[in-house]
Amino acid sequence: MIIFLTGGARSGKSDFAQDLAEKLGKKRLYIASAQALDEEMKKRIENHQNKRGDRWDTLEAPIYLGKALKSALTHYEVILIDCLTLWMSNLLLEYQQKSEQITKVVNKFFDDLFKLKEGSKAQRLKGSKAEIPPKKNEICAIKTVIVISNEVGLGIVPDNPLARMYRDRLGLLNQRMAKIADEVYILFSGIPVKIKG
Repeated sequence: MIIFLTGGARSGKSDFAQDLAEKLGKKRLYIASAQALDEEMKKRIENHQNKRGDRWDTLEAPIYLGKALKSALTHYEVILIDCLTLWMSNLLLEYQQKSEQITKVVNKFFDDLFKLKEGSKAQRLKGSKAEIPPKKNEICAIKTVIVISNEVGLGIVPDNPLARMYRDRLGLLNQRMAKIADEVYILFSGIPVKIKG
């Protein structure tokens, strides 16, 4: 199952996602897209790590989320990806706004997510563990992927081309994520509202 959480900044997405994940499985992985590029961000990351404690494994993946997801498939019941908002920013910086490179990395992530979703369906239909992706002698334990992103389309139109490109790309990424997700929640002031599933 894929669960997508969106909402404004500081709306409670990460806390809700972490609580939900801890109810859904004991073997949990947190895939982090944030990079500690300054002191303030370093403190934010440490705060998130402290909240998770030793109940979670963590994998940092600022650029290649699809690769990180694939590497973890056979080891965890629940994977939490936090967040697409920073990931898109990382992609724009990494590829100097080269649209074709960004599209290639994003498409790879969605290909891997789609394979996971199809494998999860097969697992439920068979009532046993299915291989995702199909590999000899490799069983996948994953049940749920939770993905977080900010909703950036509720504000004013940005005043510069880079900010507009970021807003547009993240908005399209969020639409694509909501389409593939089994459940979608939007958070307002810490209150989750289910809008799909």
